[in-house]
Amino acid sequence: MIADHFPPMGLRLNTPRLQLRMPSDADLAQLADAAVSGIHDPEQMPFVVPWTDQTPGRLAQGVIQHNWSAMAAWTPENWTFNGVAVHEGTVIGIQDMTAKDFAVARQVDTGSWLAQRFQGRGLGTEMRAAVLHLAFEGLGADAAITAAFDASTASRGVSRKLGYRPNGSRLISVRGRQVHETRYLLTREEWERHRTVPVEIEGLEPCLPYFGLGELPD
Repeated sequence: MIADHFPPMGLRLNTPRLQLRMPSDADLAQLADAAVSGIHDPEQMPFVVPWTDQTPGRLAQGVIQHNWSAMAAWTPENWTFNGVAVHEGTVIGIQDMTAKDFAVARQVDTGSWLAQRFQGRGLGTEMRAAVLHLAFEGLGADAAITAAFDASTASRGVSRKLGYRPNGSRLISVRGRQVHETRYLLTREEWERHRTVPVEIEGLEPCLPYFGLGELPD
């Protein structure tokens, strides 16, 4: 099995309605379909890089290649856990968590997207809660950060619900227009106060060196 040689592929995060795992090729095919089905209203762009502004074929290919690239580039010093969210056997979106020099910095950054037809059910909250549990409970993180545009009300709502606080902002260009982006910070103390989603982690122990927490096997 591939997890015998790269343990993060065997990591599982389970919530009441979801499982998050790094994607197999079959998962990526479903993830591409989820992206093509629609993520946001065409009039709005919730991403700094407007990667959804593509034809369906190029969009699907880009989703697959982006995730292959993230997994191929993994090192203990600079990693991305790109967890596909599986609901009732179907891949409905992705929740990633990235870190650089985590062994020292103890901080993670998160980002996600969810197929539009599954939005509004609280699944986005479960996705984020799952990786935050991995970060704080599983890996011993001290802080998590994220960002959202003012128009991204759902993302901002998830951040508030899970205990994040505003932590600065910037003005950027998206689709040739000025957009205000707010950064959010979640401390370990606030995470502990706001943790309401039960999460179970499977297969973490052999993964720890790949997150920078121990020596890699010879």
